Amino acid sequence: MPVSATFRVFWDDRLLSYDFGAEHPLNPVRVELTMALARELGVFDAPGVSVEGFEPADDALLTLVHDPAYIEAVRAERLDVARGLGLADNPVFSGMHDASALVAGASVAAARAVWTGEAEHAANVAGGLHHAMHGAASGFCVYNDPAIAIAWLLEQGAEKVAYVDVDVHHGDGVQAAFYDDPRVLTISLHETPRTLFPGTGTPQETGAKGTSVNVALPPGAGDRHWLRAFDAVVPPLLRQFAPEILVTQQGCDSHELDPLAHLTLSIDGQRAAYQALHRLAHETAGGRWILTGGGGYELVHVVPRAWTHLLAEASGRPIPPDTPTPESWREFVRGRTGRHAPERMTDGADTEVRTWESGYDPADPVDRAVMATRQAVFPEHGLDPMM
Repeated sequence: MPVSATFRVFWDDRLLSYDFGAEHPLNPVRVELTMALARELGVFDAPGVSVEGFEPADDALLTLVHDPAYIEAVRAERLDVARGLGLADNPVFSGMHDASALVAGASVAAARAVWTGEAEHAANVAGGLHHAMHGAASGFCVYNDPAIAIAWLLEQGAEKVAYVDVDVHHGDGVQAAFYDDPRVLTISLHETPRTLFPGTGTPQETGAKGTSVNVALPPGAGDRHWLRAFDAVVPPLLRQFAPEILVTQQGCDSHELDPLAHLTLSIDGQRAAYQALHRLAHETAGGRWILTGGGGYELVHVVPRAWTHLLAEASGRPIPPDTPTPESWREFVRGRTGRHAPERMTDGADTEVRTWESGYDPADPVDRAVMATRQAVFPEHGLDPMM
């Protein structure tokens, strides 16, 4: 059932300035179309929901995660291959520091709203830049806004923060930031590093006391397999860890139409994941939920629908899957992209979950991937990997 809560969405049109260029996969139009669709469907009109402004992250916040010399290189817009600046993934662009600091500022504002009790849930759909490292840009990410938000929470006195990353790519930058810190549980469900960037995220990367958790799924895994893997790993670990706050990254590049990866989820499967995360936030973290966007490179048919479902779920008023997309939004899409927009908020997929309790199948490659994760980390948390 939907759970009502106060919900703050942190947004500023200047977030669209995080722009590597028209030919780059991470086109900010995807976020523009998301916010437009959410507005048209009344997501921001729900009781307890507001859209708020915020300040960009200053150097004191950025240095919670990043090397000052790296920040200066970004600010100088200097070609620096050793720091990942100027590579094809991360071309230098005018205003890079200001745009990146703005993304980080939105995620810290979301963390602050939840930590202070101003809101139960808070979002930055332009965030989720989870690949950025301490001293280098990586994978379209300049500053690692989820890691900065988590580091800020720890600085405020948080003792247990859980981070769940459902992007198709491993959440390597957030894992690296807290790999030796048992106060932060990081869980990433992603395509196996054997077939996809960044080449990390094996079950054997377990961190401090098993608090780094990786589920590496084979190419082709779809809704039912993905949701089964989620059910087998995420709920039991969150219940056992009992975080004060849940931070999630909702990259939607696991969709079958995404051009950069090889999983085959539907909008409906992704929507089911958001429902599960919302329930778990209330069950395990007292409702304190900070949510971000992430990857997603099918700009019209996937990202706007997926993240509008995410925002609606967090608002406590989820959108029925068969809801038509507004004609006014479809016209906006045509004007902005020249493409035809999807007509409904669903792919029509069946997302019934075969839970882990139904039994382990060693002949199933997804079950084997799940069991590898459970065997690697469950004993560290006092859990039986076979149960």
